[in-house]
Parts: sequence; structure tokens; C-alpha cells
Amino acid sequence: MVEEAKHPKRKKPSFKNLGRAIRYLRHYRGITLAAYAALFLSTGAQLLVPQLVQNILDAVTRGMMAQQLVSQPAQTQNAVISQVGMTTEELNSILANPLAPLYWAIAFILVLSVVRGFFAFAQSYMSEKAGQNVAFDFRNELFAKIQRLSFSYHDRNRTGQLMIRATDDVEKVRLFIGQGLLLAVQALVLLTGALAMLLFTNLQLTLVILPILPVAMAMFMIFGAVAQPLFIEVQQRLSTLNTILQENLAGIKVVKAFATEPGEQKRFATAATALMNQQITVARIFSFLFPVIFLIANLGQAAVLYFGGNEIIANTLTIGEWQKFSLYLVFVFFPLGQLGFIISQMSQAAASADRVFEILDAQNEVIDSPNAKPLLPIDGAVTFDAVSFRYFGSTDLVLDNVSFQAEPGQTVAILGATGSGKSSVINLIPRFYDVSNGRILIDGTDIRSVTIDSLRRQIGIVLQETNLFTGTIRDNIAFGRPEATDDEVVAAAQAAAAHDFISGFPEGYATSVGERGTTLSGGQKQRIAIARALLLNPRILILDDSTSAVDVQTEVLIQNALDRLMEGRTSFVIAQRISTVLTADNIIVLDRGRIVAQGGHADLIENSPVYADIYRSQLVEDPAAAQMVTAEEALEVTL
Repeated sequence: MVEEAKHPKRKKPSFKNLGRAIRYLRHYRGITLAAYAALFLSTGAQLLVPQLVQNILDAVTRGMMAQQLVSQPAQTQNAVISQVGMTTEELNSILANPLAPLYWAIAFILVLSVVRGFFAFAQSYMSEKAGQNVAFDFRNELFAKIQRLSFSYHDRNRTGQLMIRATDDVEKVRLFIGQGLLLAVQALVLLTGALAMLLFTNLQLTLVILPILPVAMAMFMIFGAVAQPLFIEVQQRLSTLNTILQENLAGIKVVKAFATEPGEQKRFATAATALMNQQITVARIFSFLFPVIFLIANLGQAAVLYFGGNEIIANTLTIGEWQKFSLYLVFVFFPLGQLGFIISQMSQAAASADRVFEILDAQNEVIDSPNAKPLLPIDGAVTFDAVSFRYFGSTDLVLDNVSFQAEPGQTVAILGATGSGKSSVINLIPRFYDVSNGRILIDGTDIRSVTIDSLRRQIGIVLQETNLFTGTIRDNIAFGRPEATDDEVVAAAQAAAAHDFISGFPEGYATSVGERGTTLSGGQKQRIAIARALLLNPRILILDDSTSAVDVQTEVLIQNALDRLMEGRTSFVIAQRISTVLTADNIIVLDRGRIVAQGGHADLIENSPVYADIYRSQLVEDPAAAQMVTAEEALEVTL
């Protein structure tokens, strides 16, 4: 079972990989700097508004006071004016134009609102653009890394789990970098600026609410530490759900054929229930967090109301100063309220960043050596020199001390029962896996000393499992050589006995094959796969049971076409049916990873009991194979 599916032991909360993800913003310095410059300007405009509100209230209060002073008897006016801290000149100035300060303050508020709106738009747009660019980088790096990872990595990880990391996990990282990080910086700037203004406005009242802030911050730190492993578990359960969905859709014909829909529904429902329960657990944690935030904010507001009211009564605090203090207090508690959302998003992003970098940091078992050189055009001599092989994490040898040589242009057939190691032999030649011991040489050169791309470009492969890609038949044949001409594509199709059925389609080579080639039969898909390999014109040709999905007549046509095409190429033929390898130059018989016999058919039938058993069971006692031999003989007579 895949390790992730077992829900391994939770890791300790860490934001290291989230920090690595944030550093991707360095690739987009201009956009990022513009976003955060706009943030500072927008927040600065926001912090000026309470001061203007104070000016308005103070102007209104002083206007009312001036009107009351004018109504006082002349003999007491000077004493009252002196008592309220106002001069006669100030009184006359207020009376001359009592609404002027009000107009100016309102005008400034409107200007600041426009400025703040413009820069708020700029910061959101620029930050989102930077986040989308980072997500673009992540998706491309993940896809490139997944393409380059060796088969052993894909053996250990399911497709659905890789898909969820390249989509949902990247999206959660993007949301934090594009939104959450900006909100976090904005909250920090607003909180710091508001606290500074509070201290400047009224030190005594500020000291009243300061003890509340460390309590709130401590709570957020605790919730952050608790939340991250919960979100990791959510992503793991989402991966499991996605894997079940992907496997079910890929194998929907098998599900329907065996009428196992109820069982599949139950399996999906179990995974969906596990995901739902984990998400409810997360929701319960954060449902508790936000009421606590509001409780702390209300306690602070109540303390300010009490002590501020006492100062107003004692005439040591004006209404305008009190209102300004209250607004700045909102600017303190508003970021604290945002922190709940920010911590939730940051915890999700940190969990997803761990999963993304787990792929990006994955070690590839098959890589180019530091001094690897491109493989020059080859003749096609292949040597297995005491090759042993075991799969990653296994102690059992799949191949044990295998040695043989294929000369240029020879056809080598590899036979054996299921699990004997046939596919492992052909997987080692293009370095899908690396040998555990020994070495493989091509024209005398160890394949580990050349670049992987240059090696694989000179090898044509038709795997046992035929995979076609969404697109046209021509696109699939020219998959390895997109620049190939139509004539070359048609020639490859003719050699693979595919041209006739392709021409029978209304759209010919422009016919869409559907997802994974679902619109084609097994034999048609296999012939297109053979044409795809032949178009490369490789010096080494690997056919892994390449005619297993076709009828006898088609197999005869393909086999004769391949016989002509394999001339001058080193060819490896892996087949369960012995009829396809009777004319091979060298037949290698494997049993439990060891070579038990090799040579020509005539020699092996006399000297190898294992080969003789395979011959009798697969040819003499196989009516289909016998029919093929008869068809071959008839075809030769016709020719």
C-alpha cells in the first residue's frame, strides 16, 4: 500500500517550506514591490482618517462653545474664555467662519478615500498577479519534476495523489501568497501604526488595553500550531478521495462489467466521510477561535469606555480625542480579527507547501551522471554484463546475474513465465530503472555514462500496456517526432498494418482517438503504438508483447511487417506466445530472474527442457498459436 494512504505519523508543525514558497516572489520583484508599496500608502491613508474625524468633532465642539460664549454677559465673557483655554482672537475667528474647519476635514477625508481606494485596488491586483505567477511556476516545476522522476517513484505514489498536489495544494499556496500574505503584512502595519497613534493620543488609555494584546497573540500562536497538522490530515484525506475517484473513472468499464458499483460507492463514501469529519474538526477549532477574538475585543472596548468616560468627565479628554482613540482601537482589534483568517490560510498553505516540496525535493533514482555525455549515433550492440536488479525498497532480486549480448541487427526474444523478469530486462535498457549490480553497455559504452534523453531517443518502445493521448491519430503516431511529415506518418502506419483501418475512418488520420484511445479497439491502439515507435526509426527496438491484443490474422500482418522493419535494427521481443519469436537470432529463457537457456529455436528445442515445456504449452497445445503458424504458412505460399 502507498505510504501516504496509510496516514503516517503527523509531522511537527513547520513553516519552513512555506517560507521557501514565499521566496519565489523574488522572481517577480517589480510586481511584489509595487503591491507592498501600494499597501503602505493605502494603510497610511487609512491611519489619517481618525485624526480628521477628531478635527471635525473638535471643530463642531468649538463652534458650539463659541456660540455659547457669545451669549454670555460681556462682564463674564473674558473669564469664561480664559477658563476654556481660548483667546478672543480665536473666538472671533471661529465666529467669522465656523464651518471652515469642518469643510477642510471633510475634503481631506474624501481625498484620502479616493487615494486609499486607488492604492487598495493596486495592492490587491499586483499581489494577486504575483501569486498567480508563483502558482504558474509551481505547476510547471511540479509537472517537469513528475515527468523526470523515475519509475520507482511512480510505483510508490498514486496518480490521484500527485494530481491533488499539482492542483489543490498549489492553489492553497497561491491563495496565501496572493492574499493571505498581503493581509498579514497589512494587519501588521495597521496594528503597529494604530498602536503608535494610540500612544501619541493618550498614553494612559493605551496602557489599559496593552495587556490584552499579548493574550490575543498567544492564542493565535497556539491555534496556528494546532491547526497545521489538522490541515495536513485534510489534504491527505482529500488525496485518498481523489485517488479513489481517479481509479474508478479510469476503470469504469471493469466496475460496470463486474457490477461492483455499490462496493465502489461504499468505498468512496467511506473516504468522503473521513474527509468530512476532518474538515468538521477543523471548523470546530476555528468556530471557537473567532468568538474568543470578539470577546477580547469587547473587553478592550469596555475598558476604554469606562476609563475614557472618566477622563471626559474630568475634562482631560475631548470628545474628538476620544472618538479618534476609539477608531484607532478598532484598527488594533480589526487586524487581530483578521489574524484568525490569516492563520487558517497560513496553516493550510504551510501543509500544502510541505506536500508540494515533498515532490520537488524527491530524489530521482535514475539521473544523468555529472559528466554524462550525449550518446552518439549507435550501431545497436547491447551487452548485459552480470546484471542484477531489485525494485526500490525490496530485498528480493528480480534479475540475478543476467549476462548476454545482442549484436547490431539481431533479434533477441525473451521468454519466460509471468514474473520471470522479462519486462525488467527491457525496462533497464532505456534506464527506466538502473541496475542494482553489473552494467549494461551499448556499443561498449555504459548507459549510465550518457545522458538519458540521448539514450532514449535512439530506442523505440512499444509497451505491453498501450497508452494513447487525447488528440488525433496523426498526433499519436507523431508523438515522438511532432515535426514528421505526413508521408513519414503514413509510412510508419503502413509498416504497422494500421493504414488500412485508419483510412477507413471518415476523417482518416485526423480522427480523434478519445481519452486514452477509448474510440479504438485494442488491436487498433496497439498498431498505432507500434507506428509511433517505428516513426522514430530507432537503432534499438523493444516490443513488449506488442501483438498480444490483436487477432491471429492481424498478428500475421504485423509480424511480417515487423520482420521486414527489424532488419538492420537490434530488436528485443517480449512475448508470451512462442510463435512470435521462432525466427529470432537469440532466444533467452528466464526463470525466476535467471537465464536458464539461450540460443536458437532448433538448439533449444533439443537441449532445453524449460524451453521445450514453453514450446509445447504455448504452441503445440495453443490452438490460436497453431492457427497462426498455419496462417503464416498460407501467407508465405501466397507470397
